[in-house]
Amino acid sequence: MSSAKRKITIVGGGQSGLQLGNGLLSSGYEVHLVQDRKGEDIRTGKVMSSQCMFDKALSYERQLGLNFWDKECPPVDALGVKIAAPDGSGKIVLEFNGLLDKPAQATDQRLKFPRWMQEFEKRGGTIEYKQATAADLEKYAADSDLVIVAAGKGEIAKMFARDAQKCQYDAPQRALALTYFKGLTPLPTPGVVFNIVPGVGEYFVFPALTTTGPCEIGVYEGNPGGPMDCWDGISSPAEHLAKSKWILDTFIPWEAERAKHAELTDANGILAGRVTPTVRKPIARLPSGDVVLGMADAVVLNDPITGQGSNNASKCAKIYLDSILANGDKPFGEDWMQATFDRFWDYVQYVTGWTNAMMQPPPPHVLNIFGAAQTNDVIARRFANCFNEPLDLFPWFAVPEEADKYLKSLAA
Repeated sequence: MSSAKRKITIVGGGQSGLQLGNGLLSSGYEVHLVQDRKGEDIRTGKVMSSQCMFDKALSYERQLGLNFWDKECPPVDALGVKIAAPDGSGKIVLEFNGLLDKPAQATDQRLKFPRWMQEFEKRGGTIEYKQATAADLEKYAADSDLVIVAAGKGEIAKMFARDAQKCQYDAPQRALALTYFKGLTPLPTPGVVFNIVPGVGEYFVFPALTTTGPCEIGVYEGNPGGPMDCWDGISSPAEHLAKSKWILDTFIPWEAERAKHAELTDANGILAGRVTPTVRKPIARLPSGDVVLGMADAVVLNDPITGQGSNNASKCAKIYLDSILANGDKPFGEDWMQATFDRFWDYVQYVTGWTNAMMQPPPPHVLNIFGAAQTNDVIARRFANCFNEPLDLFPWFAVPEEADKYLKSLAA
């Protein structure tokens, strides 16, 4: 069988599954996508993510001709940090802003996924709408050269065993919420503002494109059991908006000022929940003995505190696409699956380590870096661009001695 005729089934039509599927179709593969919701249901449903994507992840979409929103999506040109006084006074004790070398974008997945699904079918792919089960995986494995699971939820996600050696946490580290705002006062340089309230949580906010046009997305990360862990019992969009503004009024007054006249973009522009950061083993064995490969969130799920979820998904799709193409006519066996995941893990382990570290109070060497960034644009800019290239955080941001060495070299 020539590689052009090989059949690949992808279960899960999110960022990674749709990106990979479209890429494989462009390279002549037969691709079957299994997805639990139709495009119209996604478009009119609840928001799914905050999905701020930086240039490298966006470049992989552009390579595949999937960048349909470059002209409409407001640019994210900078990334700033503000830390509130720990005494609850509502004063800023530390702030800096770094320009991004190339703009980031946040396109609502309610716009993106239905459009990508249309493109997938236009390129010759088939979509089956159903919530796939373990029994379905057996059928797909018998009928395909390779089955990839890109669905991070539901029964089949549980088939991938938790890799305890790679997991730092076994419970959610934040109470999470999303609020899609319209009418937020814009910043002079549009960008991400990362607000840290010691002992309480974090709030980051950035420009985006949603179903109703340009907006800003507020991401709330509350310490469990703390005052920002306050979303249980919220039963309406109006209550969600009121709680969003209450948090800003109470803990982040400079952001409350921007949000004074803000409203929701739409009744579905809200989300609340919790995520347990989890790394799973990448191969699941079915009762028949067949094996399937997990990708992106299905096997490496991080808290959204560093905004890397969609970026990781795009980078994983790129690695898997390249690995499939390089494999030619050879079988997609367990060794190939493990090696393909290992290539992703070689990258994403650093993102996971950084994300897990960001859920702890900043250690002294990080506060030293942030302090220096207030007066040094080189540091501010380097930190901002690490959201695009997280590997550049290592070792200077991660290791106290390396941080000291880096700051001394800049001072010299």
